[in-house]
Amino acid sequence: MRVLVLGANGATGKQVVMQLIKRQINTRILIRKKAVLSKDIQENPLVEVVKGDINELNDSEMNNLLRDCNVIISCLGHNVTLKGMFGNPRYLVFDAIKRISETVKNKADKRVKLILMSTTAYTNTLSREKNSMVENIILSLLKLLLPPHRDNVKAADYLITKIGKEDENIGWIAVRPDTLVNNDEESSYQVCESPVRSPIFNARKTSRINVSHFMAELVTDDTIWKYWQFKTPVVYNK
Repeated sequence: MRVLVLGANGATGKQVVMQLIKRQINTRILIRKKAVLSKDIQENPLVEVVKGDINELNDSEMNNLLRDCNVIISCLGHNVTLKGMFGNPRYLVFDAIKRISETVKNKADKRVKLILMSTTAYTNTLSREKNSMVENIILSLLKLLLPPHRDNVKAADYLITKIGKEDENIGWIAVRPDTLVNNDEESSYQVCESPVRSPIFNARKTSRINVSHFMAELVTDDTIWKYWQFKTPVVYNK
């Protein structure tokens, strides 16, 4: 098994890589050329580091990036700066998911698992999730005014509506943490089919290390994968 992690230099991506290392899984990571990695990741023999921007790879580079990878985990996100929030690329996550999917589909013999880190601010209407009128107004404003939120919504929509449940090459899961926090140790957490409380007015906390633990379980445990495949599970700290 080989897992590709996108956004491996981010706060959650680093935790995902460490969980995979703990499970002795060969991991390939794509980081920006100027990114700095911790020594425990950079010097680990299980980790292959590829430098570049996902939105700037040519077809050959993309094929090489995906080569021999059974699982792809996207922890891509926008930097919380003016440039990161409102500058280019506006659709970093969506463009990456779309291009990866199209590249995989061009290889008839390739089957991959695709795990997307999404958000509880995404409403899975195909699962009959509903928001209050006020929540819908706020979420619509967020989608209109905040490009990163629009990007996250578009990426999850692509998995649900474009790839769907019948694709022969791609199985997917969009993991939705609530308010992300940093904890040093794993703790008990629950995974739900849909949000159990309002992400706008009554959000709960989800530690990044717990999100990464759940993603690693999806990678290694076929029973857990089969249960959550083609779904958008929500992760909360207990």
